[in-house]
Amino acid sequence: MMTLPSNPILKKLGFSDNDRAVIIHADDIGMCQASVQAFADLWGNETITSGAVMMPCSWAPAVAELCRKFPGIDMGVHATLTSEWDTYRWGPLSTRDPGSGLLDPSGYFHQTSSEIQANADPDSVLVELTLQIQRAHDWGIDVSHMDTHMGSILNPQLLPAYIQASFSQRIPPMLLRGNGGVFESMGASPEDAEEYVQLSSMMEEQGIPLIDHIRFMPLDQPENQVALAINLLTELPPGITHFILHPSIDSPEIRAIADDWQSRVSNYNTFMSKEVKDYLENSDLQLIGYRQLRELL
Repeated sequence: MMTLPSNPILKKLGFSDNDRAVIIHADDIGMCQASVQAFADLWGNETITSGAVMMPCSWAPAVAELCRKFPGIDMGVHATLTSEWDTYRWGPLSTRDPGSGLLDPSGYFHQTSSEIQANADPDSVLVELTLQIQRAHDWGIDVSHMDTHMGSILNPQLLPAYIQASFSQRIPPMLLRGNGGVFESMGASPEDAEEYVQLSSMMEEQGIPLIDHIRFMPLDQPENQVALAINLLTELPPGITHFILHPSIDSPEIRAIADDWQSRVSNYNTFMSKEVKDYLENSDLQLIGYRQLRELL
């Protein structure tokens, strides 16, 4: 497998080729109230450096209120094209037209990434994602970036809309630099992986900030997450890592919505813990947010 040269964005950020920069990123903010409170607590605890709001969801206005109250918050837009739960659903902001391919038979977003990729009209995706960013701006969120919910845009037909929507609103899209093996490991076919390699190479040549690695806190392993988090962070390689957690406070709401609620609560408790806070303060990791990448555009 070909080894990529070091990320040129590291030096633009003032780091060396061997530095380990990490964006500790809270996903699914605004999906429910439990996620909003969890983000607020973790931001105050200084153990996360970024988050992303799901604009079609019911608690997005509360995220906007939080960002207006604390304008230093690094909040992106979580490009939302799927609605995965069985009894708590949401749909697009831009249309109710079945011809858009964005709607399932019940009038919500499709539940899976494969369904949205098979059915969505790319022009409708562009309109929807642009509106999600624009509405966040209109509500007073200083949008730092766009990333993807459930990886739904990892598809040659939808990826251009994701990139175009981000650039039209002057924010960086979360995109991975890499070779074909990296993209295939994320579920892309060999043919699609080659397209992603060409696209990421072209964007890097144009100076677009890309990330090197993605790491996740688990959603299927609620036990011993403090030790796991410290181990994952310790083993981060040089480059820029997008490190994902899905935090929620414990509440009847999150228990009713999500069958993985215990892991989401554990994600929250882990990054509220003294052990993880002390580790981050004393490690050689360079904690960054997406605002620093946005400034390089």
